[in-house]
Amino acid sequence: MTVGLRLDEAAWGLLHQAIDLYQHDPRVVGQLRHQVARLEQPLRIAVAGPWRSGKSTILNALMGEEVAPVERADGVFTWYEDGAAPRATAYPAGQPPQELTVVKSATGLRVDLGWGAGDVRDIVVQWPTRALRQVTLIDTPPVTGSVEQGQAPVLERVLRDSDAVLYLTRDARDSDLRLLESGRDSAVGQAAPVNVIMVLSRADETGGGRIDGLLTARQLARRHYRDPRVSALSVNVVACSGMIGLAGRMLGESDFAALASLAQVPRAELDVHLISADRFLRGELPVRLETETRAALLDRLGVFGVRLAATLVRSGFDSRVKLSAELIRRSGLTELRESVTRCFIDRSDTLKARSALAAVESLLRAEPTRGSEELAGAVERILAGAHEFRELRLLVALRNARLGFDAESAAEAQRLIGGNGVGLAARLGVEHEATVQRLWDVAADAQWRWRDRAEDPLLPLAQRRGAQVVVRSCEGMIAELVAGGR
Repeated sequence: MTVGLRLDEAAWGLLHQAIDLYQHDPRVVGQLRHQVARLEQPLRIAVAGPWRSGKSTILNALMGEEVAPVERADGVFTWYEDGAAPRATAYPAGQPPQELTVVKSATGLRVDLGWGAGDVRDIVVQWPTRALRQVTLIDTPPVTGSVEQGQAPVLERVLRDSDAVLYLTRDARDSDLRLLESGRDSAVGQAAPVNVIMVLSRADETGGGRIDGLLTARQLARRHYRDPRVSALSVNVVACSGMIGLAGRMLGESDFAALASLAQVPRAELDVHLISADRFLRGELPVRLETETRAALLDRLGVFGVRLAATLVRSGFDSRVKLSAELIRRSGLTELRESVTRCFIDRSDTLKARSALAAVESLLRAEPTRGSEELAGAVERILAGAHEFRELRLLVALRNARLGFDAESAAEAQRLIGGNGVGLAARLGVEHEATVQRLWDVAADAQWRWRDRAEDPLLPLAQRRGAQVVVRSCEGMIAELVAGGR
């Protein structure tokens, strides 16, 4: 929340100033008007990462349906957006859009490009689902090459065309960090590195497939987030097995029955058959399970997932509903979805405004013209006053207990900066129908208490700075009340 002009309003005004500045160039004006239109469109979240990082699986897990990938569409950006009916359209370079055949199944849909991808750069898939009502998800080609060699065009487009990024990596290796650092080579990137969540994907493979592998992956994610280099590049680090999460969301009664049958076998005896996929598929199991059923379980859960699910059934998750919920929780999907909601969806106006600022800055650098220096100064002033970015960074720091606040103070700070919702009532923790006077009293009381914290010399510097952000948020709420808004 900004005291004075909101960030999205400032971005809208900046775009129109740029349109006036470049009015002599229809091509540039068209690009800028496209950016204006994006402010009113759903938030764009790209799922990006290197080869075999599990992008399509994570996307399917977030949607709860098998919709990706589009077959034979390697190297193509596939956009998944809400629509009244299933539909897919390919956009070949220099040719009219072409409708693709969509086959709906019990678990999702299948889209076949039907011919070699060739010059097709984008495919737009419309799919009626609640998961896409607020966002557009983008399945991207693998990020390859190195920044030093100038061979990361996929990431360049991801950062240009999306508002937020789920960057998938198996181990957050140095090459991944260097690629993400390339996205900060701008004033917007330096001032507002708030549009990336790093996902340690394929978390079920951590620890050599041991039953505690997902727990190990979560511990690794927390360790990475405490790394200053990583936390400077992403607002959060989450470990997630897209395969286990998707299996949990789509678990059917027949799947559960098969897993319950396996759970009847003592663990030590069953583990012998789960050393490899081939042994489980072709070996003689102690219980009767058809080959087709075994293959379906492996396809849905993998060897690790079958072992985990059988263990959970033995541990008391003895119904489809219970097992489904626990698989989703253990996979890390619940944490990932919550992080996406709080860091991206709840802050969609902030992130779309960030995209607009980045677009104007890029234009001014690539095509300077008379008056562009003044407009670049306006970009810097907006960034300097953008309290929304500070709120987002503090929100994640509080969630990861990095500042050392006690639990009660951390919960209040999180609420005041919009962690439980960005409306006034949600921030102040009062009923939605509260009077203006009630909102004012609560906001003023919070402002003074947190100002005392911000000025307390006995508190660590990090806590004082966090308190300053909370104070600014309270000032913004009071300013909104003074202006007559609620």
